[in-house]
Amino acid sequence: MAQRPLWRGHLRLALVTCPVALYAANHDRGSLHFNLINPKTGNRIRMITQDAETGDELSRSDLVKGYEFKKDTYVVLTDEDFESARVESSSVIKIEKFVEISSIDPIYFDASYYAGPDGDAGTDVYAVLRDAIASTGMAALARVVIARRERAICLMPMRKGLVAHTLHEERDLNDASDVFRGIPDGKPDAEMVALAKQLIARQKGQYEPADIEDRYEARLRDVIAAKLKGAGVEPIEEEEPDRSNVIDLMSILKESLSHTKSGKGKPAKITVKSKKTKVQHRKAA
Repeated sequence: MAQRPLWRGHLRLALVTCPVALYAANHDRGSLHFNLINPKTGNRIRMITQDAETGDELSRSDLVKGYEFKKDTYVVLTDEDFESARVESSSVIKIEKFVEISSIDPIYFDASYYAGPDGDAGTDVYAVLRDAIASTGMAALARVVIARRERAICLMPMRKGLVAHTLHEERDLNDASDVFRGIPDGKPDAEMVALAKQLIARQKGQYEPADIEDRYEARLRDVIAAKLKGAGVEPIEEEEPDRSNVIDLMSILKESLSHTKSGKGKPAKITVKSKKTKVQHRKAA
């Protein structure tokens, strides 16, 4: 089934335009989802929407949006109010300027969208813009409205097309100064840096999707499977890291270099112990 676009409009560079559509770059991969259960009955609990003061239960379809401008006092906004705030980027992605990709710290990246041609009419123009952007090695900064919210984006080439990354604003990020305050300003010992670079060179490899597998979720699925079979999973005993300062960093670096390059870590072995496990079943209506 073809993916439906989340946004449709035009990409504009000066007077050059072409129809484009944005598609979600990621999807729910079937991550584990849990329900809150009443342990006495084995039934799911139901969340209700109610008036905070009267306690009356309400239907979500009857609710409106309000902005709290002072404590417990709200101004109500209608669909017409939201519509009146629309800006040009609601239907046009206008490229404002180009910047070096390296100048955008990865911490500013948020969600990603595939920006593909919308129909056959503008594919030639799309291809020209894609190759032109790719040849510069730069990212195009623009704005787009998604779900009524205007977001700054950067457009970068990806394979045969373009990908749009929404960007956090500065006010979205927590201040890191307190986190990094204790780090010395001076440069570390050059010889030790050189040894560390050798360690990095030894562990250089090719990126593979398996490198970022969620091992916690994989193990949790094994736990669930074992419980459904009436068994238990033996927890992995992890060594507590030593948080004390390393006295002789130079010797540790040299010792690390003396070892041969280790292979990839194997997934943890799961030991299943047979035992009775209670599984809650919802009662038939």
